[in-house]
Amino acid sequence: MDDKITLAHGAGGQMSHRLMEEIILPAFDNSILNTLHDGALLNFNTHKLAFTTDSYVVRPLFFRGGDIGKIAVCGTVNDLAMSGAVPKYISVAFIIEEGFLISDLKKIVQSIRTAADEAKVKIVTGDTKVVAHGQCDGIFINTAGVGELIDGVNISPNSVKAGMKVIINGYIGDHAAAILAGRHNLNLPDSIKSDCAPLNDLVGQMLNIEPRIAVLRDPTRGGLAAVLNEIAQSSKVGIIIDEEAVPVRDEVRSVCDILGFDPLELANEGKLIAFVPDESVDKIIDVMRKNKYGTDSVVIGEVTDSAKGQVGLKTPIGSIRIVDMPLGNLVPRIC
Repeated sequence: MDDKITLAHGAGGQMSHRLMEEIILPAFDNSILNTLHDGALLNFNTHKLAFTTDSYVVRPLFFRGGDIGKIAVCGTVNDLAMSGAVPKYISVAFIIEEGFLISDLKKIVQSIRTAADEAKVKIVTGDTKVVAHGQCDGIFINTAGVGELIDGVNISPNSVKAGMKVIINGYIGDHAAAILAGRHNLNLPDSIKSDCAPLNDLVGQMLNIEPRIAVLRDPTRGGLAAVLNEIAQSSKVGIIIDEEAVPVRDEVRSVCDILGFDPLELANEGKLIAFVPDESVDKIIDVMRKNKYGTDSVVIGEVTDSAKGQVGLKTPIGSIRIVDMPLGNLVPRIC
C-alpha cells in the first residue's frame, strides 16, 4: 500500500479496490459490507430495506446538464435502485466554505428539491457545517438514502450465468465530457451535457417485467470498464463486449482521441448496466426504450463460461482485447 492517499484512490479503479481490501474491509469486516454492493441490504423483521451513503465533491459545482445538488440526489437514488429497491427517503448534509455565495446555495438547494421531486423521494433529515475560508472547495454534500426492496427480486453477482446478455440504457461518457468542458473551458457542442438523471422509475419498469434480472449497476467512477471487471471477478464469469455496439457519441470519442482517454473508463451519472436472461432481452429492451432515460438502450455483450474473471472487447476486425480494471483516475472529482 502507498504511504499517502492520492486522487487515484478515489477513482473507482484498481487503487480504490486496494484501499478497500487492505484498509477499509479488514477494519469493518461483516457479511453485509463484504458484498460490496451499491447499497447494503438490511432485514428489519418482515421489512427488507436497502441503505446507501455517498459524498459529492464534483468540480465545477455547476456544469452543463446539472450541478452538485442534482448529482447528489441522482447518485443516491440510483445506488438504491441498483440494489433492487424503491428509493423512499434521503438525508442531505452540507459542508460549506466561509464566503460561499448564498445565491449559489439557493440554486443548489433548488436543484436538490427538483431532483427529489422527480425521483419521488423525500429529504427527511440533514446537517449543515461551515468551515473557514480555504478549508473546503466551496461546498461538499453528503447523502444517505433508504429504500424498500422489491419483492421477488434478487440482485446479486451470484445470479449472473453464462448466456446472459449485457444491456446499457444509452450513450457513455457524456458526464465526464461535460465536466471536462466546464473545468477546462473546452468548446463542445451544446448536445454534449451530463447524463445525470434518476433511474429508479426505469429500473422499476424493468424489474416489473422481469424480476430475474441478475445484476444492475451504474457505471460512475471508472466507467463501464470498472463495473464490468467488478462483476466478472465477483461472479466468476467471462464477459465479452462488442465494441461497435457500445454507444459513444462522436463528440465524446473525439475528446477521448485528443486527450488519450478510453471511453470505456469515462464516468457516467445516468447510465445503468443490466445482466438479463437471454430469453427476456426483447421485452426488457422494449420497456426501456419507452422510458425517457432508456430510449437508446441496446445489448452490448454477453456472459461466457470461459476466461472467468476477465472482460474482453470484440473489435471491428474480429479480434478480442482484454479490458482491464482502470488503474487510477482519468478525471478526478467527477461526482
